[in-house]
Amino acid sequence: MSDDDVPVTFESHDHVAGPFFHGTKAALAPGDELVPGFGSNFQEGRVLHHVYFTSVLETAVWGAELATALGGIEGRGRIYVVEPAGPFEDDPNVTDKKFPGNPTRSYRSREPLRVVGEVEDWEGHPSEVLQTMLDNLERLRAEGRDVIFD
Repeated sequence: MSDDDVPVTFESHDHVAGPFFHGTKAALAPGDELVPGFGSNFQEGRVLHHVYFTSVLETAVWGAELATALGGIEGRGRIYVVEPAGPFEDDPNVTDKKFPGNPTRSYRSREPLRVVGEVEDWEGHPSEVLQTMLDNLERLRAEGRDVIFD
């Protein structure tokens, strides 16, 4: 069993190495902190108890693009390099619920994420690929299956 196959829990997360990324619509600066208790980028009116992040840049790209598109914001989202200030666990929204294991390397924490830099040279998805993802999310909403386990 590789380290990639070991579940990440609040008690056992030291085997996960960064860098870590957070994709968003928000404009932040190094030293800023992302903290729980703010609205979700993906469900209007939903306040989250965790902050979410990934060790895979592609996953952060999706986060930035979807947050911007769902927020009705023109232009690109932002991707930040972040450091978790405390323990974290696998994101249950993708881990073993939608994909076996954690192929997106997505995590969540109840502690802040500190912004240490920004990734500026990322490449977004073609507009038709992004639209397909948005259409799929809309279908899940219509079916009542756009659940966020927070």
